[in-house]
Amino acid sequence: MGSGNTRSVAGPVDPDVDLHVPEQRRELGEQPVAVLGSIAMGGVAGSLARYGLGVVFPRDPGEWPWATWGINVTGCLLIGVLMVLISERWIGHRLLRPFLGVGVLGGFTTFSTAMVDMQQLVDEGAASLGLLYLVGTVAAAMIAVITGSGATRWALGVAQREGKRS
Repeated sequence: MGSGNTRSVAGPVDPDVDLHVPEQRRELGEQPVAVLGSIAMGGVAGSLARYGLGVVFPRDPGEWPWATWGINVTGCLLIGVLMVLISERWIGHRLLRPFLGVGVLGGFTTFSTAMVDMQQLVDEGAASLGLLYLVGTVAAAMIAVITGSGATRWALGVAQREGKRS
């Protein structure tokens, strides 16, 4: 039935951890409750921030969902920044990446709401705007991650060069 190349994994697996990188492997550690707790606390903070922005900037029927779009693009930009800082610069506490990356920014970004917004646009008779919103959200999110990580690498390089001149 199978190829025989399956592995048994004890405990929870974090799919965004590269098990070939020792610094990331240590995040899986011996205390999964601490990891899950930090994700949950971060998720509460990120979700509350997202909810608050959605209340402050409500969407009118048939109009572009600017709040959700801005939240997702900003969150992806920050994910790009965070992943460079954590993977290339900071050693940091083992719960930092789960708290900030998965928890705060995972709770802040809201691609499920983006899909609901897209469906609402279709239901409101703005199907072409809904399609544009769907494609625009994914494209802007990818560009934001690339921009965030690239800008962070550039800034770190500039800071490192300036530090060597001093």
